[in-house]
Amino acid sequence: MKKLFPGILLTLGLLLIIPDHAAGQDPLTPEELLSLKSVSAVQLSPNGNEIIYSVSSPRGPNEKPGGASRQYFRASIPHLIPGPLFENLEGAGSPAYSPDGNYIGFLYAKKGEPRQVWMMKASGGEIKQLTNEPSGISQFKWQPGKRGIAYLTREITTDRENELKKRGYDFIFYEENLKNSHLYLASYDEDWKQTRVWKLTHEGNTWDFVFNRQGTQLAASISPKNLIDHRYMFRRIHLIDLKSGELSQVSQNEGKLGNYAFSPDGRHLAYAAALNINDSQVSQAYVVNLASGSVSKLTPPDFKGHVSWVNWKDNEQVLYLAGEGVYPTLSTVPVTGGERTIILNAADNGIIFGSPLFSPDFKHFIFSASTPADRSNLYYWDGKSELKKVTRLNPWLEEKLLGKQEVIRYKARDGVEIEGILIHPVNHETGKSYPLIVYVHGGPESHETNGWKSRYSTPGQVMAGKGYLVLYLNYRASTGYGVDFAMEGFMDPAGKEFDDIADAIEWAVRDKNADPERVGMAGGSYGGYASAWLATYYTRYVKAVCMFVGISNSISKRGTTDIAYEELYVHSGKKLEEQWQLDLERSPIYWAHQSKTATLIYGGAADTRVHPSQSFELYRRMKMNDHPAVRLVQYPGEGHGNRKQVGQIDVLHRQMEWLDWYVKDQNPLDGPLPRLDISDKYGLDWNL
Repeated sequence: MKKLFPGILLTLGLLLIIPDHAAGQDPLTPEELLSLKSVSAVQLSPNGNEIIYSVSSPRGPNEKPGGASRQYFRASIPHLIPGPLFENLEGAGSPAYSPDGNYIGFLYAKKGEPRQVWMMKASGGEIKQLTNEPSGISQFKWQPGKRGIAYLTREITTDRENELKKRGYDFIFYEENLKNSHLYLASYDEDWKQTRVWKLTHEGNTWDFVFNRQGTQLAASISPKNLIDHRYMFRRIHLIDLKSGELSQVSQNEGKLGNYAFSPDGRHLAYAAALNINDSQVSQAYVVNLASGSVSKLTPPDFKGHVSWVNWKDNEQVLYLAGEGVYPTLSTVPVTGGERTIILNAADNGIIFGSPLFSPDFKHFIFSASTPADRSNLYYWDGKSELKKVTRLNPWLEEKLLGKQEVIRYKARDGVEIEGILIHPVNHETGKSYPLIVYVHGGPESHETNGWKSRYSTPGQVMAGKGYLVLYLNYRASTGYGVDFAMEGFMDPAGKEFDDIADAIEWAVRDKNADPERVGMAGGSYGGYASAWLATYYTRYVKAVCMFVGISNSISKRGTTDIAYEELYVHSGKKLEEQWQLDLERSPIYWAHQSKTATLIYGGAADTRVHPSQSFELYRRMKMNDHPAVRLVQYPGEGHGNRKQVGQIDVLHRQMEWLDWYVKDQNPLDGPLPRLDISDKYGLDWNL
């Protein structure tokens, strides 16, 4: 546990903490952006003295195609000197301490077999398999006070089904022949031999679950079907009594459900959920009195934020994380309701943190967090002082020359104030005009925070290094500003939402010296919808756009997406037949004939969220109207966003080439297109 690993160096106390804004010499390159590691806080030991965390490392361009690799480490608090958790166990993950801290359980699959629950002593030693489910295990948790584990496993495929598949009769019955996951409880003797397995759920699909600290009850979220749409919209919390096996619904949420947690004494259950079925995102904190069944909302009626996570400080106070504008906050509120107390505000320290791991005495906190100049690190907090950075995953980033990042606000055409993030060009000169790139987030039920902004599809700092102004917007329908603001797009897609983007461009031209003749835009999912809208309806504002997994036809999107109910309840508000004309007129294909914007369309060929046909429709409409600058790129095997590094590499470089070609260099719309083969940018070693 005392060995230090290259690239995963950790600091010892305050002496080695590195400032975020060290003077650099060179801008961030695309290759460097694609190499950035990230960290996640995974588990805190029951005594609060040790943490397990994971580090994700992107694959290089010459490695076997796939997603980022993940390594697990363990370290003592607060110094966090790392040691490896798993050695010679490729693919092991989801580690969890036993309630007494003596064991660590994890999921692991032997070659050719499904994932099962395994365990080892916390002090190290041999591993032991605890389950043998034919369909494997997706989640597990230790039972407090008992030698037991609860786990989720999917219904088995029958011998008859396997034989039919072997003979070629493996037909797909859309949304019907799916296998549900169910919750089981397994008991063990002193030697950790299984003595009993008890099936706890029988109907619907169980998505996740938690124990109370007494080990006598479980809370589980269940929906009628194993569909992503049902996970979004129809999950409800059910209480399972482990003595009687009785199951009863305890949450009264209409719409989206977040996480949930028992109070230490097991008398209450706190959960995060939407305000109502039309609320686009989890936004409120609730508490259930399990004896009476009464539910109380803990967030005030005029709350101008969105609660994303809840837990307990003690039996009397609920802890919750909320997005409030471009900064998160961590607050406590009495279980009986009343005024909240903000105990940590990112606006005070500029560190954008997520939900914490914390010790039972509430004195040790661990966060995964970012800053405008730092992709991802672990931070320690004692509940009193400032957050302290304790990892240095990407130390070389401290030497890069980055563009200045600031929070901006502007007035939309109707006077509503809109917030966003602006990155200035590297070596910005006052009074000089610069090309502008606008990056639009998806959802739209999400929002931008003032942390690290650069990703493979939104490479803000890379573009700043190339001399661009880069703007990220929390347009109307974004979360983080209260439910009313988030519902500004309800039953009005592409209305005020995208007017805000056009107004932002005008503001940037007027107040930030952006060149109106050199404006580009990119976004994914709903941000792709925005990109297509600006390329067609608002074509005069942008010279080029990059539409990633975006919407082009609101009518056909309803019939091809895997979240049709979410679309109906939190976006459209009406069935298609009730607003056919509106959906038609709010579709980029309806306006494609007037486009004067160079349009790059790209996305996963296996996308179930926004079907690839959405890309085909816009491409074909533009082509049939003799648009001279449109290109469609599909990524085989990718879904709603690119997971494999090969697709991420191409998206990053192809987007930059497209925007440089038409925006920065101002090549004519009716001239040659950017080159098709950009493989020289990939960093491939042709001698391998």
